[in-house]
Amino acid sequence: MSQIFNPSTNTIARLSILVGGLVTLLLLAGLYIRDQSVYTRPVGIAVEQPVRFSHELHSGQLNIGCLYCHGTATQSSYGGIPDTHTCMSCHSQIATYSELLEPVRQSYEDNTSLVWNRVHDLADHVYFNHSAHVNNGVGCESCHGNVEEMPLVWRAEHMTMGWCLDCHRNPEEFVRPADEVYTFGYETPENQTELGFQLIEEYGINVDHLMSCGVCHY
Repeated sequence: MSQIFNPSTNTIARLSILVGGLVTLLLLAGLYIRDQSVYTRPVGIAVEQPVRFSHELHSGQLNIGCLYCHGTATQSSYGGIPDTHTCMSCHSQIATYSELLEPVRQSYEDNTSLVWNRVHDLADHVYFNHSAHVNNGVGCESCHGNVEEMPLVWRAEHMTMGWCLDCHRNPEEFVRPADEVYTFGYETPENQTELGFQLIEEYGINVDHLMSCGVCHY
């Protein structure tokens, strides 16, 4: 009985397996590079806004506290963006003729909201609660970076799942005293681990619950 396949078929089959493996590796490498690229996770790239609001000026130089503009951060999952009335509580008297603030004045007069561009935009399947973090010793700059040095806000961290889990696995290395949550340039004390465990007990943090999938994924 004659052979159905030519002997060279074995070589072709081996080459096909090798090429298929290489293509798979290249695809996986490409997906990883894309996931870590500045196009997917634009870390360190300032986001243009309808008004060039400078945290460097307001938070850094003028020492305006985080909660003055982001008042819901301690009360809800959403950190909050100030409405125009909050802006005008100062700017009805300060820099009243600045061209940069014309969109703010127009928004106030028309009673229409300014549309800000999101900087920290998590995936739809991720749930993040600001109040749960702020009220339990997680500093603003731990996620947002030192905004006091940002003329325009940019993402300071990749905010990947692994990055979040670093804190959830070892919260004692990250939690702060309540009066340091809004401090920028906070220096971790030498006894952070010991202090962290004390704060975990003080805040009543359920460490085991932090590793539950349902904490971040409903």
